[in-house]
Amino acid sequence: MGKKKVISEEQISTLVLPATTDVLGVAKKLLGFDRVLVRCQDGKERLCRIRGKMKRRVWIREGDVVLVSPWDFQSDKRGDIIWRYRRNQVELLRSRRYLTIETR
Repeated sequence: MGKKKVISEEQISTLVLPATTDVLGVAKKLLGFDRVLVRCQDGKERLCRIRGKMKRRVWIREGDVVLVSPWDFQSDKRGDIIWRYRRNQVELLRSRRYLTIETR
């Protein structure tokens, strides 16, 4: 086994942009297990779960900007977190005018 290659935040070049159904939001409160209360950009607060692929690889803190995919049913109340943006990616989102809500 070799060592894992450590990638710094500056080296991450891919920026996942929101699709037509996805919404940007800010993690407001961690509720335990894999659930997070997220204040979304469309003015709604959603109870979101961290999808299984991200669960142990990506740690989400309060104030982090995340990409939320609302559920087909209960779309106003529930959703899945599908991406967490890093600091430099948040600045790119602001400069491209995707993000309009305050993070902290």
